[in-house]
Amino acid sequence: MLKSEGRVGKSNFFIRIAALFLLTSFVGFISNRYGLNFPQTTAATVFTLIIIAATLFWDYHLPIAFVGIALLMAFNVQNISGMIEQSNLDIILFLMAMMIIVGVLKDLGLFSWIIIQVISIRELSARMFVVIYMVIGALASCMVDEVTAIVLLAALIFQVCDTLAIKPVPFIIMAVMSANIGSTGTMLGNPVGILIGQNASPPLSFIDFMCWSFPIMAAELLVVTVFLLWTFRKEIRAMDDGLRERREIGMTLGPMVAVPFRKGLFVLALLMAMLSLHTVIEDRLGLDRNTMLIAAPLFLSGMLILFRRGHVHKYVSEDVEWSTLIFFMMLFVVAGSLDRTRVTTRIAEGFVAALGDRPNLLISVILAISAVGSAFIENVIFVASFMPVVVKLEETSYLWALLHGACLGGNITMIGSTANIVAMSMVEKRYWTKVNFFTWLRTGFAVGLLSCLVAWTCLTFLTPYMPTRAERMQAAGRTAPESVAK
Repeated sequence: MLKSEGRVGKSNFFIRIAALFLLTSFVGFISNRYGLNFPQTTAATVFTLIIIAATLFWDYHLPIAFVGIALLMAFNVQNISGMIEQSNLDIILFLMAMMIIVGVLKDLGLFSWIIIQVISIRELSARMFVVIYMVIGALASCMVDEVTAIVLLAALIFQVCDTLAIKPVPFIIMAVMSANIGSTGTMLGNPVGILIGQNASPPLSFIDFMCWSFPIMAAELLVVTVFLLWTFRKEIRAMDDGLRERREIGMTLGPMVAVPFRKGLFVLALLMAMLSLHTVIEDRLGLDRNTMLIAAPLFLSGMLILFRRGHVHKYVSEDVEWSTLIFFMMLFVVAGSLDRTRVTTRIAEGFVAALGDRPNLLISVILAISAVGSAFIENVIFVASFMPVVVKLEETSYLWALLHGACLGGNITMIGSTANIVAMSMVEKRYWTKVNFFTWLRTGFAVGLLSCLVAWTCLTFLTPYMPTRAERMQAAGRTAPESVAK
């Protein structure tokens, strides 16, 4: 048996190696065939090598990125000054600061307090419980991030399902989908939000997300919540029966203990206020766009560490996922080489030439490509590769289409987002059970399709009211370069 498993493992390994070699060679051949010069062909080939290798051999994604950077430098496609410029250090610092703040919020008891508030609701029904935690999941995703949101929701669901002796998997699936949808509401919910916001030209502000993306997220959440309530109606009915029996004997869903929460709530409110007002502060102080968006979390995380200096090692070493941040930095550099060699400009020109300057069609294509791509590839990897193309197009709605497609596509498969993987790992460790890939896919595909249709409808309606790239450049006091779309 062990020998058989070993042979299967080796067979899969060689199949992945062959796929990596063939796909990378194919991209190199196509690049050369369609007239790309040597630096452009090299940049496209190395980028493909890193993307596919990281997808097929995720455990080695960091050393693979290192090798890719070294190859770009060896072939003079990338240099040290270009690496520094394109590493998006501002995004890395933002994510680092947010990870520290989330760690402090956990220690301050804010998440435990939220759980107790939900399970203490009198006359709580299963339908009400599902709606409440899906709304909490979406909002938590908006304010912190999708992974933190799903950890919070999983703790709440495990508490209720264990007390009622019912299976938690359907409720965890609904929670994950609400967190992934919520991650499109602001640039805090998912690294792709800050990636798109900061790399747009000019950058998108927190208020831009609240004005345009948050309402779309709310519409998606409403439609998907109704759909999931119907899809899992049997499981919800079983929970209702358990809640009714619990109330009849006068028992609660868990221990009602007092948890200090005011400090955590104050920190969260202060963070949201600073981020919401960042454009006002920048205008008053004459700062570059989004300067305070990065500075605010850095300032707040620094002050929190000073006030809780006994936990410095925990916040900096344990709560910050350094390997993930370093990989993101390397990925940004590799993607930047495509822009530096004008590969993205060539692709954008071909994109518009093939599809024309038709916003409704382009929105649907970008949504579909990013959703399908992100269902199987880490969405940061996908957005980093596609972002340089979309940012050169004229309509701002294309940026929102990329954001929503990348985040909503994460609901399609079990491996579509980090939140999915974290949730399934928690279920497996706690209950020694695995969720079947196709069981997830049946619900995930329907939710992905439905939410993308809602996003497409909203974006189609809102596009005429959104400022174009040239209008945003003019408002920012900058001269717009000639648009690819024109």
